[in-house]
Amino acid sequence: MLNGTKTVLIAISLMLLTALLPAVKPVTDSHIDPKTYNLSPSFYDSIPKDTVTWHRPRFSERQEERNELVEQIKAQGISSNKVLQAMRNVPRHLFIPKSKRHNAYMNTPLPIGHRQTISQPYIVGYMTQLLDVQPGEKILEIGTGSGYQAAVLSELTPNVFTIEIVEALGKQARTQFDELGYNTIKTKIGDGYKGWSEHAPFDGIIITAAAPEIPQPLINQLKPGGILVMPYGEPRGSQTLLKITKNEDGDIERREVLPVRFVPMTGEVQGN
Repeated sequence: MLNGTKTVLIAISLMLLTALLPAVKPVTDSHIDPKTYNLSPSFYDSIPKDTVTWHRPRFSERQEERNELVEQIKAQGISSNKVLQAMRNVPRHLFIPKSKRHNAYMNTPLPIGHRQTISQPYIVGYMTQLLDVQPGEKILEIGTGSGYQAAVLSELTPNVFTIEIVEALGKQARTQFDELGYNTIKTKIGDGYKGWSEHAPFDGIIITAAAPEIPQPLINQLKPGGILVMPYGEPRGSQTLLKITKNEDGDIERREVLPVRFVPMTGEVQGN
């Protein structure tokens, strides 16, 4: 009888305790509402980057060719393991016109139509490595092209925004992202010179066409401490790959890192 009384008392105590305690909601790294938990607006910045998770599609077709290509660019100096792994994962051949896919894993640029190209894999790896993307960071790409560079970036962070000025290429890339499962990439058709102010500021910005000037709207949309990587120079003149870092005061530091050859950036930057 005594044991039965204790059991009843314990059960009643638990019921009272449950009634007094507030409801506890499960918390995940990607679904935290600061208002619900009375958190400061800067709370998201305090979430460890390595806790960010997102869907990244996987493809087995032509995997050996991707592995061989990655070994080539590694030998050329691409040393970031996360960039090398991203390029092992992304099927370059699916971002190239069918007539050119037999050359997809050559370390060379290839035409994609509309007088545009898909960049040499080594350059894709090099520019991505310069950005030093961390999980959860926001990255803006100017010049979607085939979509390959954006897909590589989406292996490193779910927050990739990409702008394409050629409408046909922009629509084609969006369709490809949807069909292949790169659902975290946000796309826009427009002049990349103006950036994407609605989603600024960005931790990193990458420009995949050569410009004769550094677009000021993009500098304005870059976070303090952020990095902008771009080919700089005239279309028919010499071009240099720049790494631009914005300091806490808003000033920029430029570093020339590599001679390159890119198609020209069009739109406002050319006075069009």
